[in-house]
Amino acid sequence: MLQIAEFISPTPSPVWRLAQQCGVTLAVGGLPFDTLEANERVCDLAPLTRMKQRYEEGGFKLEVIEARPPLNKAKRGLPGKDEEIDVVCELLVNMGRLGIPVWCYEWMTDFNWVRTNFATPSRGGSVVTSFSADDVPDDITSNPPISEEELWTSLEYFLRRVLPVAEKAGVKLSMHPDDPPITPIKGVSRIMRTVPNFRRLVEMLPSEHNTITMCQGNFTLMTDDLPSVIRSFADKISFVHFRDVRGVPTRFEETWHDAGKTDMLACMKAYREIGFDGVLRPDHVPTVEGDSNENAGYSAFGRLYAIGYIRGLQQAVYAN
Repeated sequence: MLQIAEFISPTPSPVWRLAQQCGVTLAVGGLPFDTLEANERVCDLAPLTRMKQRYEEGGFKLEVIEARPPLNKAKRGLPGKDEEIDVVCELLVNMGRLGIPVWCYEWMTDFNWVRTNFATPSRGGSVVTSFSADDVPDDITSNPPISEEELWTSLEYFLRRVLPVAEKAGVKLSMHPDDPPITPIKGVSRIMRTVPNFRRLVEMLPSEHNTITMCQGNFTLMTDDLPSVIRSFADKISFVHFRDVRGVPTRFEETWHDAGKTDMLACMKAYREIGFDGVLRPDHVPTVEGDSNENAGYSAFGRLYAIGYIRGLQQAVYAN
């Protein structure tokens, strides 16, 4: 049966207590960027060990690392790419030593997920993030354009280096889709943006460790039948972001879990059908009354509704 987790920052915050109070004891974690001691690197065993111990002392088992060391040179195929990839290889080795089974990564060059409004009005005065391709600022990157084929070339180079290390370490590489799943954005191409492209990814170097993050908010913008896509990837799904949106790839907004375009119950049934037993987390949530929108999409109180909604679906689907 799938397991409900929450993104728990490496530094203790109110979410630590709220997640525990909701019965969530599995953590999707970051990397110890802020707690490095002299001469330590983020991929080193010692800081990762301390971070894992800190989660455990807080009552959490660390199941996924969803943060990345710098990789833009590797993505663009620039000098210095091998040094960046070396850091990833060391990270994977040390994750294996610590028994952390999944590393969620992405192949978005220059900038990560993009939103053009972080306070779009939603239900009952809550606010959500939203995106409009027409409103992306011109200064989002100062780098030159890059083509899709250049990104496919750099991705294959990366995977040929890191996949054998991941296999030996027992760590699954879990590719997150582009957010939003459109191309290009101000001349910067994006390749992890369609269902066929994800099929190309997993078939490029077949391995049980070459897997995907089923971020429903992005995949539902790629298809009108998300449950069938979940079933089609089956054992290639190693991690799930359970969230929803309303709109089209070039113009959409995040939604409450019960108010988007997706049949969330059908998705939960699909995960049961494929025997998915990995980690699922809510991901982006609305900011509600009494909470701060400083970290839009990741406010504390909005998670309570999301976790409860997901647990209700889980219990209904897995009752028998």
